[in-house]
Amino acid sequence: MVALAVLLVFGALWLARYFFPGTPQSSFLVFLVVLALGYFAVRGFLWARAHLLWSLRNRLVIAYIFIAVVPVLLLLTMAGLSAYLLYWQLGSFVLYTDVHERVERVSSVAGTMATAIALEAEGRRAVALALPEGPSTYLKAAQTELPGLQIEPGVGQQFLHGKDGGNQQSFAGLVLSGNELTLRAVTSRSTPSGRLVVSASVPVTPDLLDTLAEELGPIQFDVLRPADSGQGQAVPVVINRQRYTRVQEIATQGRTVPQAANPFDKLITGLVSLDVVDQNRMSAEGQPARVFAAFSTRPSLLNRRLFGRLGELGSAAVSALLVVGSVFLVIEFGSLVTGVVLTRTMTTAVDDLYQATQHVQDGDLTFRVRVRHQDQLGALGNSFNSMIQSVSMLIEEQRKRQQLENELSIANQVQSQLFPRKLPQMPGVELEAICRPARMVSGDYYDFIRIDADRLAIAVADISGKGISAALLMANVQAALRSDVLRHRAPMGNHPAEINAAEIISNLNRHLYRNTSDERYATFFFAVYDAGKRRLVYTNGGHLPPLYISGSRVERLETGGMVVGLFDDVPFEQGVVEIDPGGVLIAYSDGLIEPENVYGEEFGTERL
Repeated sequence: MVALAVLLVFGALWLARYFFPGTPQSSFLVFLVVLALGYFAVRGFLWARAHLLWSLRNRLVIAYIFIAVVPVLLLLTMAGLSAYLLYWQLGSFVLYTDVHERVERVSSVAGTMATAIALEAEGRRAVALALPEGPSTYLKAAQTELPGLQIEPGVGQQFLHGKDGGNQQSFAGLVLSGNELTLRAVTSRSTPSGRLVVSASVPVTPDLLDTLAEELGPIQFDVLRPADSGQGQAVPVVINRQRYTRVQEIATQGRTVPQAANPFDKLITGLVSLDVVDQNRMSAEGQPARVFAAFSTRPSLLNRRLFGRLGELGSAAVSALLVVGSVFLVIEFGSLVTGVVLTRTMTTAVDDLYQATQHVQDGDLTFRVRVRHQDQLGALGNSFNSMIQSVSMLIEEQRKRQQLENELSIANQVQSQLFPRKLPQMPGVELEAICRPARMVSGDYYDFIRIDADRLAIAVADISGKGISAALLMANVQAALRSDVLRHRAPMGNHPAEINAAEIISNLNRHLYRNTSDERYATFFFAVYDAGKRRLVYTNGGHLPPLYISGSRVERLETGGMVVGLFDDVPFEQGVVEIDPGGVLIAYSDGLIEPENVYGEEFGTERL
């Protein structure tokens, strides 16, 4: 309790320091927290040794984890970190190289234009025009390659002053002019009239960034300048305890990282620092301005740059590296699986024997040891099974016999009371019915209900399930059906009420749905025959369609709906059949058409 209280107090103070940074910190409390964590570590080890390490299988599993799994995970983690750092450095190198290529290109343009202007100043215009495609055409081509390129003669002399006080012939690099980042190159030439200085500058814009490093995805330049002591900023950027203000943020437009080429083609996010000259602080001492270029890419894109010079050999080298790595990984995984399987073979047999003794001790003589292998441990399991087999067999057979006899006796008694003991007699109608259970009891049901002198209700159903449960549900169905049908019996002297077969089935469906479990249902065929009108009204609730036969005409009575008892408020329809003299109505269950012969052929509806 004391150790837990120390951890709770430390957690409360940590939350307090998070919301209130001025909350003091206690070194003594940290010492107590270390002691509390050590205490819980010791208690956890003792509990694990008493509970988890009691099992031989757990001991071997933990041993394999420390011997094989942990080193492999550490190696994979190290390999992943190394690959990430490698591709980070490669992406940084690609971006750094492309930026400096643009700077060199600007420097080349500045040198070419300075040479052309110097030659014109000397009166050698013809020579100047002999430069590549002429100065103006050359400048237009350079502006196409470097969007926003500007040539300014006589500008940028301050960039040619060296740190030692001397003058330089040229300068090229990133320059922060005011709040705008540019690629700038300054070149000087000697002319008869004096020193000529030419400056070429290209603003760093999203269009320019879009031309950098096609192997990289989105690129963003963050331009930072040291914050003045009197300058405030809502969210300053702190690097190595130096506060910076964000001057400019430039990002590519429309560049995205493509989908991974394979599961190992993870997203690489890198950052590279670029040198920059702050034109506003060239003579000031202190921290210089900084430019951080962030990028996102994938190893598959950088591989194109890395192995692109090799052509097909480059892709073959990458494929070979992946294949070798995959083979090594498969071998390591196979070795681990082999060790686990061999260990599991031994420990499973021991654990099965232990579990078997516990079952026998609890009086469960039906439990058997699973013999997985034909070895000494398997022979031991067979001996154990043989020892309890004779006793458990006798007890189990006696129990099953008694249970089956009781259930079948009850089900038989219930079912025998449900079928009509005497078929109704009605002029002009001949009735026959039979039910032969395949297993002493059946889920099939039929009934005849005499409504009045001219009307007779006929019902055939197939109850889901077998045994006593189906017999009890059959009794429930019979009671509900008879009560609903007999309420249509007309009192003496009154006109008989019409019976809607669909309404009868709907009432029965709601009764079964609300009073039985979800998996219980019945297929049901219900009909009412009016002998005076020679008409049969019926509703088929998912039952096999009865057959009405008149001469050579065979009609299937299918009108109705779905099975009874599965869903509430299911619509049912009523069908009407005019009965001809000599017509035959056959209603049956699946027990009549599904029996198979020795060839596996069902009796079927056509034979019926």
